[in-house]
Amino acid sequence: MKLLVGLGNPGAKYARNRHNVGFMALEAIHARHGFAGWRKRFQGEAADGEIAGEKCLLLKPLTYMNESGRAVGEAVRFLKIDVADVVVLHDELDLVPGKVKVKTGGGNAGHNGLRSISAHIGNEYQRVRIGIGHPGARELVHHYVLNDFAKAEAVWLDPLLDAMAASAPHLARGDASRFVSQILNLTGEEPERDEGGKAGKSPGGKSEKGGAKKEARDKAGKAGEGIAAKDATDEAASERPPSQRELAKKAADATEARQKGAIADGLRRWLASRK
Repeated sequence: MKLLVGLGNPGAKYARNRHNVGFMALEAIHARHGFAGWRKRFQGEAADGEIAGEKCLLLKPLTYMNESGRAVGEAVRFLKIDVADVVVLHDELDLVPGKVKVKTGGGNAGHNGLRSISAHIGNEYQRVRIGIGHPGARELVHHYVLNDFAKAEAVWLDPLLDAMAASAPHLARGDASRFVSQILNLTGEEPERDEGGKAGKSPGGKSEKGGAKKEARDKAGKAGEGIAAKDATDEAASERPPSQRELAKKAADATEARQKGAIADGLRRWLASRK
């Protein structure tokens, strides 16, 4: 059995927060794969079912984010699940919006939900990291994660959640690589392929669409000049619509600008009140 855990905070107040994207992803999986209804269990909401013939339990801890480990630990002990069969879906500040990566073990990067789970069951569980982007400054993080996704971010969020649900059979079978690859394909992003035909990362770690950018790089290489390279890239960019990741970055930039403006206005009002 696999235990799939989505992280978030309970209640309508938090439902669309960036911090709750783990809940959102788990709910998308629940809806797509015909799981039984949610019921109170293990200090959370749980649902039994199968994904591609693999028995799974979905769990949304209702302990609030910082105590997620209480619910996960109780489920693991009661069901006698191996820690390697626990999969936790969570928000990730250190990935651009819409980027998904999977890893087992490692650091918790300051994520209180992961820290709590590690304290209860150890560190060697699998994490599905769902990129939400970073607000740019440490002092903005709390406000950023506990606020709703901007309406403009629906352009990448909704297709991503659908793609994660559709790709869940690979996750249930323990094939993280195919899980991520299918998400990339369904959202219109494909990993760059090396000379041997194997999927790999593009420069800087970002995946990119196969056509326009690759053609631009080829033209730039033949030209051998910086100006020609820029012209080729601009030409390719003008022939394609903006990618999902580009739209997401614009949305994140706009959100960051609004947040910084609000902080600056608040500071000015406070200074004025001190005079």
